[in-house]
Amino acid sequence: MIVLGSTSEVAQAFVEETLKKGERFEKIYLITSNTETTERFARHIDVKFLQQAEVIEMDLLKDPDYSKFENINSNLLFCAVGYLGEDTEQGLYDHKNTEKIIDINYAKLIPVMTYFAQKFENRRSGTIIGLSSVAGDRGRQSNFIYGSAKAAFTAYLSGLRNYLSDKKVHVITVKPGFMATKMTEGLPLNPKLTATPAQAAQCIFKAYQKKKNIVYVLSVWELIMLIIRNIPEFIFKNLKL
Repeated sequence: MIVLGSTSEVAQAFVEETLKKGERFEKIYLITSNTETTERFARHIDVKFLQQAEVIEMDLLKDPDYSKFENINSNLLFCAVGYLGEDTEQGLYDHKNTEKIIDINYAKLIPVMTYFAQKFENRRSGTIIGLSSVAGDRGRQSNFIYGSAKAAFTAYLSGLRNYLSDKKVHVITVKPGFMATKMTEGLPLNPKLTATPAQAAQCIFKAYQKKKNIVYVLSVWELIMLIIRNIPEFIFKNLKL
């Protein structure tokens, strides 16, 4: 398994969920910009599940060294790369904040995803799982910079799924909704609309087994976003969402 964004609590929960369900891999490749934290997780799964893992350092905001990935061979890619940033008025006009949101969630991520997608295409097998967001379903004033990047990532995954469908490679788009993670710590999240990393991992693993295309971690979000997407623009533009 290849894990992009392996410090993500959802990514780590998914790795553990697959191992709990009996999946085993020749090696799990944990790709991260935070090697210290990731090394601890690698030791954890080695002790708990006797699963070998290799930590590979990569900083998306720099030019990735693709030579590090040449010998990676896997049939499962899990991408949990994400950066919420600041979508407050102050953050909105902070160009560095905007660039970082766009770069991490889309611009710098897509070349890496496509590099691995080509590996999967060449071997004509595998599954690619990408964590997008309900924020990408429609631009809203509360997080439209982040949402626009996730909308682009959702479109990328949709096109990749279409492109790889006849090449025996399956692509799953995951839209988690509110997540109780370090990234959202301190935000006033509705508990009924918020999933834990463990809940997300269980949902994603089922989607992986069933080869679903698009999955909302909590089904209520599918209904919520269906309603939001269909509000007429002349009404929607005056709403505080």
